[in-house]
Amino acid sequence: MFEFNKKQKIILILVGLMIIIAFLYHIYAKDENTIISEELEVSNTTENIEENETEAQEEKETIVVHVSGAVNKEGIVELEENSRISDAIDKAEGLKENADTKNINLAFKLEDGMKIYIPTTEETAEEMAQEGTDDKTQNYITSSGGVVQGEKDSTTIASEEQKTGKININTATQTELETLPGIGPSTSLKIVNYREENGDFKSIEQIKEVSGIGDAKYENIKDLICVK
Repeated sequence: MFEFNKKQKIILILVGLMIIIAFLYHIYAKDENTIISEELEVSNTTENIEENETEAQEEKETIVVHVSGAVNKEGIVELEENSRISDAIDKAEGLKENADTKNINLAFKLEDGMKIYIPTTEETAEEMAQEGTDDKTQNYITSSGGVVQGEKDSTTIASEEQKTGKININTATQTELETLPGIGPSTSLKIVNYREENGDFKSIEQIKEVSGIGDAKYENIKDLICVK
């Protein structure tokens, strides 16, 4: 029977140990790769979810408003949610030299779909002068947005009321308020600002607390407005 000498036995033992070590290393490396692969897969999935949530959040956090009047670039602008009138003006490339913002609350918080009109100093002066004109002859804003010069008597007012109904000054938009006789863009914005700062009107007479609406202008609109 063949017998291994001492040197051969040592070699066989070393070879056996190497085979065992190689086998154990192969198993360990396979498990390690599996763990790393699973961790990467989980990480990628988490990143994708976070990216999708971020994109969805970004889509929800923007509003679109219309800026017109005495700004350098009139039109539609996109803003972050909770932006102010001042932010919209910046997006419209700033104010023109004759812009009049003394009666505009530049810190007013905007909502999606709003229209912002910045009047000129000439428009403000003209609107203030209207309070001293005869009740029957004045400029007034039509429902189509055009300016009409001429007589506006009680018959005209009654026919418009039947056609459009009374305007709720607590819920009307700036554009809707501009359909009232003698209420131009700057005054309609003052009404909206007043409402935002002081809450809903308790009575139609309270609208006289808005700057620019005196007794004469109130008499012209009192039959066309309501509060609910």
